[in-house]
This record gives sequence, structure tokens and C-alpha cells, in this order.
Amino acid sequence: MFATDDTIVAIATPPGRGGIGVVRLSGPAAAAIAQTLTRRDTFEPRHATLTYIFDVDAGAPGTERAAKRERRGGRPSEAPEAPSAKLDQVVVTFFPAPHSYTGEDVVEVSAHGSPVVLQAIVAAAIAAGARLANPGEFTFRAYLRGRIDLVQAEAVAELIEAVTPLQARVAFDQLEGTLTGRLRAIDTALLDLAARLEASLDFPEEGYHFITPAEAGSAFASVLASIDAVLEDAARGRMIREGLTAAIVGRPNVGKSSLFNRLAGSARAIVTDVPGTTRDLLTERIDIGGVPFTFVDTAGVRREAGDAIEEEGIARARQAEAAADVVIVVLDRSRPLTGDDRALVDAPGARRIVVASKSDLPAAWNEEDAGALAVSSLTDEGIGELRRRLAGACAGLTELRDRPAMANVRHAALLELARAALARARASAAEGVPEEFVLADIHEARARFDEMTGARPQDEVLRTIFERFCIGK
Repeated sequence: MFATDDTIVAIATPPGRGGIGVVRLSGPAAAAIAQTLTRRDTFEPRHATLTYIFDVDAGAPGTERAAKRERRGGRPSEAPEAPSAKLDQVVVTFFPAPHSYTGEDVVEVSAHGSPVVLQAIVAAAIAAGARLANPGEFTFRAYLRGRIDLVQAEAVAELIEAVTPLQARVAFDQLEGTLTGRLRAIDTALLDLAARLEASLDFPEEGYHFITPAEAGSAFASVLASIDAVLEDAARGRMIREGLTAAIVGRPNVGKSSLFNRLAGSARAIVTDVPGTTRDLLTERIDIGGVPFTFVDTAGVRREAGDAIEEEGIARARQAEAAADVVIVVLDRSRPLTGDDRALVDAPGARRIVVASKSDLPAAWNEEDAGALAVSSLTDEGIGELRRRLAGACAGLTELRDRPAMANVRHAALLELARAALARARASAAEGVPEEFVLADIHEARARFDEMTGARPQDEVLRTIFERFCIGK
């Protein structure tokens, strides 16, 4: 994975068929291999060239097949070009180093999007001297060449995996370097503080002090406040990245599965008039306001289960309710409320949204008295308002569009370690502990920042990060 002196090749577009498929080459021999495949002498940098890709073993000058023909007394020009030698008509674009994605010479071949054609081009490139790329190796080379830092490299994978517009925007902000800039500003403040403490340490006998205790305390407070602001955004950023879980709970036959199907947009759950139809948990991932919600349809909760299977379903419903970020309590508005209904509404734990279902039927009670939202899965009444209330559970998430959010668990964990080290340094400085000990904690905090951006990479961390990439990226 860490070899960078060879040339790699891979299909850069997703598996399957399409109008266009892209094969990417990167490395010192990328241009030469492309010239071999196309039988052209040069490519103009950053210009698209319409040409053909040839099978390198189909008799081109310099190939083994051509050499055999010459040994038999023939000349390459004597044999007509076989039609089968052409693999495809393509568009080739050459990006010379360092102005490319990887910082190396890069060639991108846009061919017809047939898997057979793309694999043949990759095989021809390998026959011409390239090596099949490992997962994430193109992005890894971009990181090694200084085109991006580790925070941005991880953002590439997160952008590819994004399933909502909000996830994509947060990942793209990170890829643009906005989060890196925010982290760099904190690290610069730490460097300034460390430099002033180091200077004071270098001239102890002369009595020079380049920073007073009050100034040091103020600097620590400012840096810790900046870190706390990033960590606060990180909690919401992780919510955007990982999503929320919403459990739909209620007594049997109150309309939970109908509401689940309506939110999912398809008949995922079986709906009948028989109480206790739902026995197991059903889940569906749905985009609400740019945040992925995992909705969980649960078994109806009642005090006495009909059989052992329903009893297990009720137990799983309780577990789903306890683990959920949001609980949607469904009450049947067409039937009188019971003690079980009130127990579900008043239960402690996650935020609850109370729904009065079957609003298209005559009402047995007033939903306003229970603070419930009247909905109908048949007429769609209240469904839009329910979505808005669910989006309200994501308060503050959409505000992140104006500042970079830290959505990566690794980054947040390292930032927590940096904060702990700085808290120790601040306490030590306030107690008058010698500068050496204060500096040790500051350097530890800065080391955590270096781990985030990849300034001090660890091979195992790099391998773990890039191995989850797709091949070709």
C-alpha cells in the first residue's frame, strides 16, 4: 500500500453498466502506458483527446507478437491492422504532475460503460506495466503528495457514502478544508503559547518571562473554548453522519404499521385488523430534513401477551423504545384512551412525539387534550407536520451549513484527548508548576492535532482509514 514508485490503474466509476466508464492511471509511467495503449506519441495536458485503445498484445510495434512476426521475416507495416486489436473508442485526458488529483502524472480514460470493455482496458494497462490499485490508493497518494491532509482524505470516503444532501454538504465542507482550517487555528494558538513558554524556559537565570500567568490563563481559556465549540458541533455532526432512530410504539392495532408504511412510502409492514399482527421489529431508513432517520415499527404493547411469540415481540419493542433517539407514541383517536396509552405517553426517556391516529374516523377524544398531533395514514392529514416535528428533533443540525462540522468519530476522540491534556496544562500553570510540565501537556495536545491531520501518521491508522475506500478512488 505504501509503495509510490510504480504506476497504478483501476476502474474509477461504480460497478455495473452505464453510458461512460472511467479507467484511471496514476504514477510515473501513466503517460507512457497511455501512449502504448493508444499508439500515440503525446497527449496535450488537460485536453480531451478522442482516440482508440488497442490490445497491447495485438501486434503493435514493440510488442512480443510483433517481435515474433519480425523474426519470421515480416515487417510490422506488412501486416494489416486486425480489427480485433481495437478495444474501444475513448476520450483520454492527461493531467501532468503536480496538477492532478494524486499529485502524480494521471491519465483518465473515458470509455463506454461496459464492464467487459473497462476490464479489458485495465488488463491492457497491466500488460503495459501498470499495477492494479489497492482500495483508496489514489486518495492515499494524494495525501502522501500533500494534495490533501488526512481529515480531507477521510472526507472523500464520507462524501461517497453520503445518502442525504446534508451529509454530502458536511463531507464536502470537510473536503474543502474548512474543518482543517478550524483545527489549524487552534493548533497555531497552541504553538504560540508553547513558544512563549519555551522562551521563558530558555532564560531562567536572566529572569525573562515572555508570558505572564494571567496571559497564560487567558490563552488556555481561549483555546479550550474553541475546542469545546468544535466538540459541540461534533456531537451534531455525528448525528448527521450516523442519523437518528425513531421508534413507533403503541398498543396493538392503533395504526403503528400504517404510519410506518406511510412514512416509508411503501407497504413494508403487514397491516390487518387483527391485533398483534406485528411480532418482530421492522426498520426503514428515511431522509427527514437531510438527516437519515431509521424508523422502527414495533409490536403492540399490552399487559397480557397472547402467546410466547407476542411476548418476545413486546420485549423487543421495549428495547427499541429504550434505545431510540425519538419515540413516536401512536394513540387510536377512534377509541377511548386506556391506562396503557397514558403510561406510554408519560414514560421517561427519549423525546416523545404523541400522534393521534385514524383522524379520518369519528373521534372518541380530543387530541388537543393529550397534546397529540392528529394524523391519518389514509388521507395524509398531519403527515407533513409530523415530518416537521421530527426535523425539530434535529435542532441545530441545519445551522451547521455556516461552519464546518466534525462528523468523524476518530477526530472527536482525538480532540477529546487534546482537551484533556490542555485541561491538565491549565491546572498545572495555575498552580505554578514549572514550565517543563506544562509544556509536556501542551505538546501532547498538539500531537493529537497532528494525528487528526496526518502530520504524524501511524501506519496502522492509515491502513485502517484507506482500506475502507472503494477501489479506484
